[in-house]
Amino acid sequence: MTSIDLNADLGEGFGRWRLTDDEQLLSVVTSANVACGFHAGDAATMRRVCELAAGRGVRIGAQVSYRDLAGFGRRAMDVPPAELAAEVAYQIGALEVFARAAGARVAYVKPHGALYNRVVHDEEQAGAVVEGVRLADAALPVLGLPGSRLLKLAEQAGLPVVTEAFADRAYTDEGTLVPRGQDGAVISDADAVVERSVGLALSGTVTSHSGERVMVRARSLCLHGDTPGAVELARRVRDELESAGVRVEAFA
Repeated sequence: MTSIDLNADLGEGFGRWRLTDDEQLLSVVTSANVACGFHAGDAATMRRVCELAAGRGVRIGAQVSYRDLAGFGRRAMDVPPAELAAEVAYQIGALEVFARAAGARVAYVKPHGALYNRVVHDEEQAGAVVEGVRLADAALPVLGLPGSRLLKLAEQAGLPVVTEAFADRAYTDEGTLVPRGQDGAVISDADAVVERSVGLALSGTVTSHSGERVMVRARSLCLHGDTPGAVELARRVRDELESAGVRVEAFA
């Protein structure tokens, strides 16, 4: 039977401000990418999400980012490799405290936003992320885009790698994500997102922005939690996957 993990970005709030419906999304997904304080999240939020995730058997992942609270981690930044490696390790370590307190562990690492896109092609920044993960725990899996420099360097460093796909993001013909600043980069039609989710799980392909069929073999499917109707859409995706005979389970 085909199986796939469902991950979502959670804990994306700060202080009194909350962006994601963490509790409801944790009833649907199997892996939680928890913001570690650099693009969103604070100590209380990390603790709360870890407790909720652990209580529901959802795997906890560290979603590491550039230090960019004002820009939600989506602004391009140039960070020296040694500094970036240290900041990645720092974020993982912070989340690990709360994961352990909840009776769980950080199970994987996923970059966020501008850092995620940067390490698809940038050898130096990808290497810094890998170094940061190894500083924190040399056995942690890394979740990222198929064919990215990040996953290649992580694999070379002996880290487990996990590929992921996005049902609500447009793809280029090369299998990378269309930048958010371009028209059509984010797919808002719920029916289309559900259809693409099932297609990605069953065939490992998706239709690109130009209409080409692109191979995107992924073990995990990302469902963004900061979009309108995110919880209802996530439930629809999971229901349709299971109806199509796909087993939904965590990869870690």
